[in-house]
Amino acid sequence: MRVLLIGSGGREHALALKISKSSLLDKLFIMPGNPGTKQVGENIKINLSYSDKILQFCKDEKIDLVVIGPEQPLVDGLGDYLRSAGFKVFGPSQKAAQIEAHKSFAKHLMKKYNIPTADFIEFNSDEYENAVSYLKKSKYPLVIKADGLAAGKGVLICNNYDEAEKSLKEMFMDKVFGTSGEKIVIEEFMEGEEASILAITDGTDFTCLPSSQDHKRIGDNDTGKNTGGMGAYSPAPVVTNDLLSQIENKIIKPTLAGMKNEGYPFSGCLYAGVMITKEEPKVVEFNCRFGDPETQVVLPLLKGDFLKLLYSSANGKLDKNAVHYSEGSAVCVVAASKGYPDLYQKGFEITGLDLNDKKIIIYQAGTDEADEKIITNGGRVLGVTAVLNKNNLKEAREKAYEAIKEIHFEGMYYRKDIAVKALNR
Repeated sequence: MRVLLIGSGGREHALALKISKSSLLDKLFIMPGNPGTKQVGENIKINLSYSDKILQFCKDEKIDLVVIGPEQPLVDGLGDYLRSAGFKVFGPSQKAAQIEAHKSFAKHLMKKYNIPTADFIEFNSDEYENAVSYLKKSKYPLVIKADGLAAGKGVLICNNYDEAEKSLKEMFMDKVFGTSGEKIVIEEFMEGEEASILAITDGTDFTCLPSSQDHKRIGDNDTGKNTGGMGAYSPAPVVTNDLLSQIENKIIKPTLAGMKNEGYPFSGCLYAGVMITKEEPKVVEFNCRFGDPETQVVLPLLKGDFLKLLYSSANGKLDKNAVHYSEGSAVCVVAASKGYPDLYQKGFEITGLDLNDKKIIIYQAGTDEADEKIITNGGRVLGVTAVLNKNNLKEAREKAYEAIKEIHFEGMYYRKDIAVKALNR
């Protein structure tokens, strides 16, 4: 198979690495890719907003499968465009991608189909005064979310009215999230432990990959601003077999059935961010693609042929037996640029990437090449990941932190408490 993978982050490096190991693969292209993906396929520098050029490339190279990594091209309808030209695409349609593109769409879907989630209310930017009145009589903490895409940063937890009013003003008046924040969803705050579930689906059938847990906040002990994710581990001990079957039956199944019923069947990877509350698992958010950095810990724990799984989803007949959990464990620590998720500098040389340890994978995310050196080119720069063939998160965590100490770039920052929650259980 000739495969085109769309994207350039750490998630795409993880996808590229896993796809490259398939016996079905003939040639892998990554568009635009990064210095890490170049080690397992051929990077193609075409801007992702040029859909005509992407289509022409697929025709010229006789692509058998297109795998779309990031949410933006899915929300922009790239999958629909390529499918309408006869290409097989792993990833949902533009309409189905609304489950991530608009928080309000997802919330109304869940309400209609009795899928457990937090209570909510929505406001548009021209309803500022109404929103303020609502906040004045609200119970705290509560959560304010930008309705649109905000690279994982559009969720603000407010502990009191002053914080909530400030957040509201930032979204509606200061436009900190641009048009994504012109509509907001205010939700009740859910208590519990969060977990990420990746369900691969053809729109009807699905299979869940090993559970994981992301670390969204910039600081240790879940403090500071939300980020795109500062690290992850898999499997997540909070997700027992009993809980997983609840999540499958009360969340994944009814969501896929509801999407189909609404006329937007969802095929690809449905990401469910789930809060394990005292009552039951409840949906925090849905994404229309693989999580980042969850992909970096989940994919190395799969045995079997991952490309076969993706192709079967795109082909409309899911092969649930294409992969299975290896009984291993993985911990990923993200090395970020100083200042992220706000302003940060780029262009610093990265050293220590030549670690020779079969249990360590260094995923490149925000990197570039200059003068034969790897340099920083983003907020989240690397995902330093330890993978063991046994389920021992304590040992995997120790290995990941040993490895990250060997890596250096100016202003490098990482959380010191990734996977501590798992050990505390």
